[in-house]
Amino acid sequence: MDTLRALATDPAARGLVDDAAVLETGDGAIVLTHDMIVEGVHYLPGDPPADVAWKLVAVNLSDLAAKGARPMGVLLGFTLGEEAWDRAFADGLGTVLGAFGIPLLGGDTVSAPARVLGLTAIGRAERVPPNRSGAAPGDQLWVSGTIGDAGAGLAALREGRDAAQLIERYRNPRPRLEAGERLVPLVKAMMDVSDGLLIDTGRMAEASGCRAEIALEAVPLSEPYLADRGETRLEAATAGDDYELLFAAAPAQAPAILALSEELGLPFTRVGTFTAGSGLGLTEDGAPVALPQRLGFEHG
Repeated sequence: MDTLRALATDPAARGLVDDAAVLETGDGAIVLTHDMIVEGVHYLPGDPPADVAWKLVAVNLSDLAAKGARPMGVLLGFTLGEEAWDRAFADGLGTVLGAFGIPLLGGDTVSAPARVLGLTAIGRAERVPPNRSGAAPGDQLWVSGTIGDAGAGLAALREGRDAAQLIERYRNPRPRLEAGERLVPLVKAMMDVSDGLLIDTGRMAEASGCRAEIALEAVPLSEPYLADRGETRLEAATAGDDYELLFAAAPAQAPAILALSEELGLPFTRVGTFTAGSGLGLTEDGAPVALPQRLGFEHG
């Protein structure tokens, strides 16, 4: 990755440490992102092809949401395989693109021994998008929605258990597009939670040159999660695949953030603070908690 970063010298690349590339236009920006998903890594071999299509589109739209961008279209990279699977995937792709009102603009297909699916999403932001590096000591750390549902859904699938609501969160994430766009004027840094709350918070803190402290008891859990996994907040905070928004804001913005939360019907929860220093800290009811060995999903 360091070799690739040395090549990404254009300011739009943001040093390859952000969720997307940002081409500033003078009256906002064009936002571009590309994510890939691999069978057996990002989705299970037995997952329905239509759900795989949904997830491929949704994870890319989540990156646009973190930049406050409205989707304009997508380009697809598709590995051809078994005809029935390919057809079901295409049907599912039509469904998800229709759900978000997004056109397929092009792409490429290739035959390959393994399924590696890629999507480029293009969006338009009316303001210059926030990046990961804007947090400062004294800022508050917030997250949208609930954490851990997708990880619990994946666990249920692997264990052969019926947990429909959690499995839905794993297979069909909902990118927070409207929330991201509305939050842009209120935040100083924003990204999505893809690899886990702890590891992604650590990335924001590192990019911002400060330390993040997370209060474990504040991590928001859903009722289906609590019924399935109990009060296992540390497990939820390292699970990944949440595709919620993680953002830093000055304390003075808290009332506006909570008002927007109520208006959207989407919880925004303050889960921590940024301080001087470096690294990531974890507490529970004010007492320090040792960080787990695994903070979240690590890319190879």
